[in-house]
Amino acid sequence: MKYKDYYKTLGVERGATADEIRRAYRKRARAHHPDVNPDPEATQTFKDIGEAYEVLKDPEKRAAYDRLGSGWREGEGFTPPPEWDGGFEFSGGGFTEADAASFGDFFETLFGSGGQGAAGRTHRNGPTSQFARVEIDLADAYVGARRRFALRTPTLSPSGRIELQERTVEVEIPKGVAEGEHIRLANAQDQVGDLLLEIAFRAHPVYRVDGRDVALDLPITPWEAALGGDVRMPTPGGEVKLKIPKNARSGQKLRLRGKGIPGDPPGDLFAVLTIVVPPVANAEGRALYERMAKEMSFDPRAKMEFRQ
Repeated sequence: MKYKDYYKTLGVERGATADEIRRAYRKRARAHHPDVNPDPEATQTFKDIGEAYEVLKDPEKRAAYDRLGSGWREGEGFTPPPEWDGGFEFSGGGFTEADAASFGDFFETLFGSGGQGAAGRTHRNGPTSQFARVEIDLADAYVGARRRFALRTPTLSPSGRIELQERTVEVEIPKGVAEGEHIRLANAQDQVGDLLLEIAFRAHPVYRVDGRDVALDLPITPWEAALGGDVRMPTPGGEVKLKIPKNARSGQKLRLRGKGIPGDPPGDLFAVLTIVVPPVANAEGRALYERMAKEMSFDPRAKMEFRQ
């Protein structure tokens, strides 16, 4: 997918006011309307102009787009990062899935349809609700927590430029909440309507999340893999003992049922075994490896075919 520069499409600067964007849209839309422009490419150009205006006329979509596109250039490969709309507060309504269908893949990836993207999610909540995406630690989903979040609401200033208004909300994170689920705050902070917070997990250096299942790579020694035995292993819910089977393989998955994110039913925890070979650090270590090479008749390449 290619990144689209909506400002370039309308022929305005990134700091353009709402009036400048509106005037540019009207001028370009008239010039490229298929009814008055015989150019075969006029229809697509007119569609691109409408798509750009749909985003830049709306303070919320524009603020999210500006944040997302600050480091991108037209024509580059594009994949929005998972946290691209985190912390932004969007109002519901004013957007339908038909809108997304009339525009291109880039627009749909960001804002709709079918519940994907910021605008697509807010549409389902109705015109009096507010929506924001917040990140929590995986451990919060295991035990529950109370957290404060700073939310930013894009608005238009009297001069027609975007301003971000920030407010703080305190939220009770329930035990067992999963990524993508919503927490509803009724009439939060004296706002009109409810505030819906969509939960996302912060990236973790050890754990990977898939629904309610959690996985991690577990390093083990060659002798633990060969002989088996119990090892200690961390989990987001606390330390556990894991039984390594004899002759375990690197890449083998071991399942701990019910040790994933709590729920009904709870998820599972998967340990992916990684055999780590100790480096030769001294003469004794070298001698041990040499003795193993002589006494153990093991060839890991025995089943490989070698052809000239």
